Amino acid sequence: MPKAYLVAQVNVHDAQGYEAYRSRTGAVIETFGGRFLVRGGVLHPLEGELEYGRLAIIEFPDLESAQAFYDSPAYQDLLPHRTQNSDAILFFAEGVSP
Repeated sequence: MPKAYLVAQVNVHDAQGYEAYRSRTGAVIETFGGRFLVRGGVLHPLEGELEYGRLAIIEFPDLESAQAFYDSPAYQDLLPHRTQNSDAILFFAEGVSP
């Protein structure tokens, strides 16, 4: 079964409000076997225009674990802190089969 990746492109409008989301998501992600591969950091564009200033890539053991994380009550409780303080595009990407 291939690993799954949650990819998030984010523009934060209220850093203080967003912190309530950012500071608590790691523990929830770990509960579902996930880990950050990219979290913030400087982006170095090569082609095209970057529309979002923040990037996160989170690896999960499989798509079911990634979806369970997103649907979990613990994450859904944190979600308003992101949606009220930023704009984002999120999607799952399936990795290459072993």
